[in-house]
Amino acid sequence: MRPPHGPGDTTECDGAHLLPPGCRVGDWVVTRLIGSGGWSTVYAARPAGDSPKGTSGTDVALKIMPTAGLAPRQARRIVESAGREVELGRRARHPRLIGVLESFVLNATDRPSLEGAIVLVMERATGSLRELIDAGVPEADRGRLIAGICEGLAHLHRSGWVHADLKPENVLLAGDGSVRLSDFGLATELTGTHGYVPPMGTLDYFPPERWRAPLGGLGVRVRPTADIWALGIVIHEMFVSGGSPFPGATPMARGAAVQEYGQGRAPLRMDHAVPPFWRALAADCLAPAHEARVPHTAESLLARIGAHQETPGAGPGRPGGRARTAVPATALCGIAGATLYSDAVRETPAAAHGRAGTLASGTVQVYNAKRYCRDLADRDPRCSLGLAIDPARPYIAENVVPTRVWHGDLLAVDCEVPDGEPIIDEEDRRSTRWFRVRLPAGSEPPTAWLPAVRATERPALPECL
Repeated sequence: MRPPHGPGDTTECDGAHLLPPGCRVGDWVVTRLIGSGGWSTVYAARPAGDSPKGTSGTDVALKIMPTAGLAPRQARRIVESAGREVELGRRARHPRLIGVLESFVLNATDRPSLEGAIVLVMERATGSLRELIDAGVPEADRGRLIAGICEGLAHLHRSGWVHADLKPENVLLAGDGSVRLSDFGLATELTGTHGYVPPMGTLDYFPPERWRAPLGGLGVRVRPTADIWALGIVIHEMFVSGGSPFPGATPMARGAAVQEYGQGRAPLRMDHAVPPFWRALAADCLAPAHEARVPHTAESLLARIGAHQETPGAGPGRPGGRARTAVPATALCGIAGATLYSDAVRETPAAAHGRAGTLASGTVQVYNAKRYCRDLADRDPRCSLGLAIDPARPYIAENVVPTRVWHGDLLAVDCEVPDGEPIIDEEDRRSTRWFRVRLPAGSEPPTAWLPAVRATERPALPECL
């Protein structure tokens, strides 16, 4: 073994590829391998005894990114990736982000495979969210962990950055269990409303628009809403042991399902193991279009989580301590491919409104809790709402008639059931009331049901017999 001659030197270590415990890298000594990916290998390390860090320094993680033997274009990507991590670490420090302590280039003439490798010395974590998901995330920890991810994303986005590769592997856990977002190799700084990333990433976390985004000279355009989409996938995974809300045996197959959903040809089908509040939150994150995700910033999601956790009687993932599980109405928004709403179902505004400006008896007006959908002038299929076949059954796609309704539609109703399937909407309004809607003559079925949370007013109607 020979002593290092500078901060970027490494001692001669046995092994052709991976660094064994005891191998010295700059001022650090490798203690074990943490993990290896396509472009880098991460080791746990401690300060070398004769280094300026001394023997009492904090253990770290060494991210080693080799450049030897790569084509010039590949090597340039490695350098750019490392540069992004260092720059973000310098300009956007935050307790929810893994910090970069230092960086250097290795001078390892005795190990050609490491000569010129870039080394990032980073804060050390004790594990990753992926490991926790594989083992089973404790119910009591789920809300806290999701809130921690939102805190990190909120800071990134306020600072003008997009993570662009959010996934459980890149959500690390500190010794106290707190969240640290990591791996900013694809992070990009916004220029106006967009950033640009190389055509790389993890397919299972791509939003619909990413699959069809053109590759330009600067790369692929991304926006903060791409991180919000990925957060929706992560939330779902935390409740269903890593399962995706999109079907398919491979990432490409699941990507095809994402595109079908994004183009309005398939509904969002989340696992019922996800509790109502978190289903509604994840559904907003997984809105099919960038424009529909814009209102759901990391900060607004964090505020919703905080309000939910402060609700008296709300257990982990259980809003307000309800005895019956409420189904989120969000899941029935924007199911495309259905018959558009018939004017024959609606009352005219003049007939529906009384002299005092209130709705006439026997009429309700449809309400969509999503502001984006309330502001639209036309009938975007993504903002359509479903009418149920049976108010006593779960409010899912199989229990919805072909006819669709939109915000502001006036519906003719004749009676209600007070104790149907509990429903919670995006604004956390809850109700078990359902109004029976009269469909046009010849419709099958002749009537359908609107949950009371989907009405601007909740008039008193006779109970259905």
